[in-house]
Amino acid sequence: MKLHQLRYLAAVVENGLNITAAARALHTSQPGVSKQVKLLEQELGFDIFEREGRTLTRVTPAGRQVVERALRILDEAKNIRLLSEEFRDETRGALSIATTHTQARYVLPSVIKRFRQQYPDVKLHLHQGTSEQIADLAAEDHVDFAIATGSDELYPSLALMPCYRWHRDLVVPADHPLARIDKPTLKDVSRYPVVTYVFSFSGRSSLPALFERAGLPLDVALTARDADVIKTYVRLGLGVGIVACMAVEEKGDEDLVAIDGSHLFPEHVTWLGVRRGRLLRTYMYDFMRLFAPHLNRRLVDQALRAPTGEKAAAVFADLRLPRY
Repeated sequence: MKLHQLRYLAAVVENGLNITAAARALHTSQPGVSKQVKLLEQELGFDIFEREGRTLTRVTPAGRQVVERALRILDEAKNIRLLSEEFRDETRGALSIATTHTQARYVLPSVIKRFRQQYPDVKLHLHQGTSEQIADLAAEDHVDFAIATGSDELYPSLALMPCYRWHRDLVVPADHPLARIDKPTLKDVSRYPVVTYVFSFSGRSSLPALFERAGLPLDVALTARDADVIKTYVRLGLGVGIVACMAVEEKGDEDLVAIDGSHLFPEHVTWLGVRRGRLLRTYMYDFMRLFAPHLNRRLVDQALRAPTGEKAAAVFADLRLPRY
């Protein structure tokens, strides 16, 4: 059994049992992948995959156990490489982060600026996307950290560490009637069209459900994933903006009035996720402390050693999270 056979096996599974896609991801040939998988099956003495002709159709029960162990072995192999890099030079390396537009645009700039001052030789790679896109990058082990809000069920292999709480605010032009109300109600908001995030219309924070429970209509004029886009259309008069509180800036949004929405909308928690069992380098721990000062090395290591996401979350159960 060879390590590269386990890599081929993992790539096949991660690419939906599509050998062509696995070969492309591995930068090798399709016959080469098929041959190594068959050699591994011959060595084990049983089939890892069921087949119809040359097509893989499903993973066998015994194969699922092999895949599970192979993924653990590959994770540990990566940890060994990280350990080698750590001992060679702890100030050099790379850090890949997958996150949402809101985090990348409004929260991370100051953190990354301080991190770069401390570690100028660490290469940073920032990937923006939806929750589903971030989950795909994390599942394929293409990033070191995932930073997002909610959608915990999309990240079964990660230890999700809570960082801070936030809420949504209303944004309106200065001459809008709501700008003259200190603490508007949902009934006040329901009188106008709204412009807000796409993700606000699913899950436990569903805006339609919130208004429906209150027996109020909700007129959605436009949805977008980008707070800057939402604010642009608020300026054009399409409706009342509903955005993350950190997406309203003192410089640049002077023409808009921000109204605290903490009394109207449910609170959210932003988390930082790392694959459980991952060995982190010193600069990775330091980045986490810059982003969320309560994420000290002891707590992070406890969460990474936890066997399940639920047990990882329990590590932070007694923490009092800061509010953005």
